[in-house]
Formats: sequence, structure tokens, C-alpha cells
Amino acid sequence: MDAREFGGGLAWKDRAREALATSRRRLLDLLRPVPAEVLTAQHSPLMSPAVWDLAHVANYEEQWLLRALGEARLAGAETDRLYDAFRNPRRTRGELPLLGLREAFAYAEQVRERVLRMLDSVDEEAVQRIGQLLDGGFVYGMVAQHEQQHVETLVAALQLVTSTALEPLPSTAVRAAPRTALPREVRIPASAFEMGSDAAWAYDNERPRHRVDVPAFHIDRFPVTNQEFVAFIEDGGYARRELWRDAGWDFRTAERLEHPLFWRRAAQGWERRRFGLWERLPADEPVCHVCWYEADAYARWAGRRLPTEAEWENAAAAGPGSSTRPFPWGDAAADRDRSNLWPVSGHPAPVGAFPRGASAWGVEQLIGDVWEWTASDFVPYPGFRAFPYPEYSAVFFGSDYKVLRGGSWAVAPEAIRNTFRNWDYPIRRQIFAGFRCARDA
Repeated sequence: MDAREFGGGLAWKDRAREALATSRRRLLDLLRPVPAEVLTAQHSPLMSPAVWDLAHVANYEEQWLLRALGEARLAGAETDRLYDAFRNPRRTRGELPLLGLREAFAYAEQVRERVLRMLDSVDEEAVQRIGQLLDGGFVYGMVAQHEQQHVETLVAALQLVTSTALEPLPSTAVRAAPRTALPREVRIPASAFEMGSDAAWAYDNERPRHRVDVPAFHIDRFPVTNQEFVAFIEDGGYARRELWRDAGWDFRTAERLEHPLFWRRAAQGWERRRFGLWERLPADEPVCHVCWYEADAYARWAGRRLPTEAEWENAAAAGPGSSTRPFPWGDAAADRDRSNLWPVSGHPAPVGAFPRGASAWGVEQLIGDVWEWTASDFVPYPGFRAFPYPEYSAVFFGSDYKVLRGGSWAVAPEAIRNTFRNWDYPIRRQIFAGFRCARDA
């Protein structure tokens, strides 16, 4: 880990305070306007009750920013058990004797107060004594990003609510400025690049940086749009067995899939449900709420394929004659002119809306809008070492999970980068996932 990116010494402490404050502000901004009965109910076996996530975030913070750093326990062993994500599958969490909403908020506040007091007291001796957890403030970055990731998880859970209409995030129109028509795809020549990250707050599955040779390929300039996906539907894409892998066809048949999740065909055309309200389907936004099998079937229908994650990261991070960089546009942090991340819009933005966010190769909207399925299984990089616990990444490695890249409109800017690796089952549709296509050169 390279703590020098913060200026050396304990300079990372300022970033840690800011990251913790930002993640907590976003969590509270999301939850406070939502009715208590919505936050305490389990709306789908796919997602936890929101009150579970709230207390889980606090418990995770207590374990890593208090106990792991030498502070006394606040919560008892029973609280640890209730909010352990590995002991309690999502489908069962609504049946647990959880903290009430007021108690969960109070627990989170109590933990945060102690964490900030302890952060003030961290000195060079503590860094030497505790070691790698405090190298560059890694453990603070891990906890802040964990909280930001649960904010997105909570947004996805609220999207599943059908009992009432919600507006958990402002819906702001993002329009694409008129531009000269651009080629559909970008050709990226055969090249080698440094894949992965050695940044101080990168996760273990992003490490170590390693050289990857990528053959020449073509990749879509933009993600596949709703309009393009409708063409697949209208051409019988969901009924054409030859387009689907065996497991995908079995899933499509069992679930009777005919279109992306939260879509319906209405008298005036296609509509989508967004937080309990039906609205006209925007033709030029990236398609969202499709599983890996749907993305793969579309790519076959289009005579293409999904990009590998090495191709995706090459398209995002590398460039002709340039070194790799943390964001497609360079080193600058994400902003509203470069990407659609929370809280810009509350839904994907039209393709072409962020020309300033293009990568060095000219590929656009790689960060934000929708997570992008890749062809790759979630596997460790050469030289991988689990840190600080195997349950973050290592227990998920294998062919059961597919890698997603780039983040979605519900992801916070502090929780995404070119090297960030997300993963999920190929049947998952409730997540904010879409895709772009690629082909061999």
C-alpha cells in the first residue's frame, strides 16, 4: 500500500474524517425521509430490511475502527451475531430480533462518536503498533467505502418497494448536448498495461498491480441503450433458444423472463417502474436491471460478446502512449461534468451526456450510470493476498460469480474507480446493472 499519496505521515487522517462524514451524511440523507414502516419491513428475500443494513454498518464500523484498533467493545456478542452478513442470509434477516429503528440510529451515532475521538488520538506509535490496518489509513477507507456501498444496497432495496411511491433521490434531468455522430465502437490495439491498483485504499481483490497483454479488440463507445434492447425483445430475443446459454435459458424459462426487471409493455409503449411510480421508458438511457444471461444473449443476438474485465479496464484506464490512471478522464475526482454518480440524477443519464468523461481511447460513460457486466468470472489476480479478512473477496472467487465494472448512478464518487471490481451471481436483476458489447479486432 502506498501511503505517500496522502503526503506521508498521518496526513491521511484528514481524508479519513472527510470520508466518514460523507458516507454518514449520504446514509442519513437517504433514510430520514423514508417512512419508518418501509425501513423496518423486508420487501423482498433478495434484500435486507433497511434497519438491518443500518445496524450492520454500525457494527462493522465498531469491529474495525474500535475493537481492531484496541478500543473496548460497545455491542455484545448477540449484536455481532445478528448483523453478521455471513451467518444470516438476506432472506432470513427480516425474521431476526433486530434493533428498532431508533435504537439502530442511536447505535450508529454512538459508534461514530467514539470512532472520531479515537481517530484524533491516532499517532505514529499507534501506526507502528497496529501495522498494515493503519498504513495510509486503509481501515478507515475500507469502512467508509463499506458504508457507501450499503447506501447503494439500500437504494436497490427501496426500488423493490411496491407498497408506496418513494423519491429517495432527486430525479434530475441530465441531457446530452448535441454532438456530431460518433462511430458506434472504438478499436483498441493490442497492448500491455498495468492492471489493478496499489492505492492506499484499494481493496484486496484489486491487488497487486500486474502486467496484462490484451489482444486488439473493439468495444462499444457507450453502454447498450433501452431502445437497442427493445429491438432485441421485438426480434424475439427472449424466445430464441440459440441465443442463450443452457443455464441462462433454464433461468429465463423458470422465471418466465420477457423483458428487464421493472419494465412493462403499456398501451403507449414501454414503461419502467422507478421507486413505485411507472414512467415512460427513456429510449436513450443505458438499459438497467438486466442479469448477466440477458446481457450475454443480447450480445450474441448483436453478433458481439461481452468484454473481459481486462478489456474493460484497458478501455477505461490505459491509452495510447499513456500510463494507467484511476478514472477514465485522468486523476481528477469525479464530478457532474464527467460522470453520473449519486446524487446527480436518480437514474441513468442519456448516452453521450458526458464527453468530458471519455477515456484516453475515447470510450465514454465507463464510470457511473450502470454497472457493466463483463465476460469474466471473479477470480484472484496473480499474487493475491486476502486482507484484512478472507470474507471480503476470497470466499467468493470462482465461476459462480461474474465481474461487474464501472459503478452505477447510485454509487458514490468516493466508492468507484477504474480498478474497482464488483461481482454477483449471473441471475441478479435487482442491481443497477447494464452492459456494453465488444468483439475481436
